[in-house]
Amino acid sequence: MAQALINPSILIWARERAGLAVPEIAKKLNVKPEQFLQWEDGTKKPTFKQAQNFAQKTYIPFGYLYLKQTPKEEVLLPDCRTIGDHPINQYSPELQATIHMALERQDWYREYCQRNDYQPLEWLGSANVHNFDKTLQTAHALLNGGLARPKNFDTYYQQLRNRMETLGILIMRNSVVGNNVHRPLDHNEFRGFAISNPYAPLIFINTADTPQAQVFTLLHEFTHLLLGESGVSDLAPNNPHEIEKFCNKIAAEFLVPSGEFIHLWKPKEDPWTQNLAILTQHFHVSQWVIARRALEHNFIDQQQYWEHYRKILNHFNKTKSQQESGPPFNRLVKMRYSNNLVNAVASEALSGRLLLRDAARLIEVRPENLKKFAKTELGM
Repeated sequence: MAQALINPSILIWARERAGLAVPEIAKKLNVKPEQFLQWEDGTKKPTFKQAQNFAQKTYIPFGYLYLKQTPKEEVLLPDCRTIGDHPINQYSPELQATIHMALERQDWYREYCQRNDYQPLEWLGSANVHNFDKTLQTAHALLNGGLARPKNFDTYYQQLRNRMETLGILIMRNSVVGNNVHRPLDHNEFRGFAISNPYAPLIFINTADTPQAQVFTLLHEFTHLLLGESGVSDLAPNNPHEIEKFCNKIAAEFLVPSGEFIHLWKPKEDPWTQNLAILTQHFHVSQWVIARRALEHNFIDQQQYWEHYRKILNHFNKTKSQQESGPPFNRLVKMRYSNNLVNAVASEALSGRLLLRDAARLIEVRPENLKKFAKTELGM
């Protein structure tokens, strides 16, 4: 069988980029690790079929395997994540694919807004990192609108998302790449990202994280847009990046004002977690947000915070795994691709201004199902 005369160094690069050890990729390709190592050191070559399978498993174009040098991938968005005090500056194939998909949909919606004479959003980029009080005031004015905060957390989270959509933001959420359940998103890699655009600003929330953490991410990324700054975020409490620190501070103060929090916190409670239930009920937020505020005010230390966060995450993952099934697919569509985008795409497709196949690519609804989807889910 003909051999694929590929560049062995590209094999190594692609495997490491995909975060796979030699035994893992060998198992995926149904070969022995020793055989794969021979491909990497160049002493043997894979067949064309094996090379094509490798490219598919590592999510790279097949032609990359014949390049003389490893490709330099474009940095799609500023990287605001850190490990300790150092930037990461590397995106997994799953994160790269998710950003690409978000950019494609944002570009379509931007063109849609411009065709329909939408005006650029005046609030976008209206804040700066040197005026905390004014930024917080703007966030309250844009998001609260004089409404009282509901006591139910899920209702509050939905209310914030809906309000941001009315401001012209595309709110996208997912825990996998597109519809591919075999390509999960890692909450340890990123919690969300924001893409600033005067017509179609976008927020993506990684729903592999707990719902309680997602509301903080939502407000964090909204602050990115107030600043007019795109970026991928991890929301680490000790992130030294200036913009990340500012966005974290706005999100925290928006949800749990410092003065009120300090007054209500009881430092002598033993264990400290006894504070959580009372303050959660008072502020109508999650225990995770209260614990984060306690860390920021030095009422607890890093170890206490992360131990409690891991308990919340483990409980969330256990509960999630015990659920028989997720929400109906049609509801997932609106969650994953934004109400604003879904309504615009469906409207354009039903009017004949957009091909059904292009609509299917944008919102993952099959052409033959689009009319029923638009009627039952969107009321069109």
